[in-house]
Amino acid sequence: MPVINAKHIQTGNIKGIDHDATISLIVDHSEPGHGPRLHRHPYDETWVVIEGNLTFYLADDQLEIMAGDIVIAPPGIPHKFINQGPGRSHMICIHASPTMITEWLE
Repeated sequence: MPVINAKHIQTGNIKGIDHDATISLIVDHSEPGHGPRLHRHPYDETWVVIEGNLTFYLADDQLEIMAGDIVIAPPGIPHKFINQGPGRSHMICIHASPTMITEWLE
């Protein structure tokens, strides 16, 4: 099983295809008021929230999320999140695909 040393992760994005893995990861640190625009994927995306208070938007749902929570967006569901602060958020985002395929909706 491969080990990816932290010093080799330049952007926080790990494409599974580069490591013979079936998933991809994003190590996310978002400042208060920030997060990605609305988008969707043809596979599940799962977030493990390590630190922070965030608002997740999944389709028509608005969810208040905090450290320790896990959020799952099913395939094709539009989603985004915003860090509500007061500090920087820290999450691991798991893409159920060896490559990241994103359709930006805004």
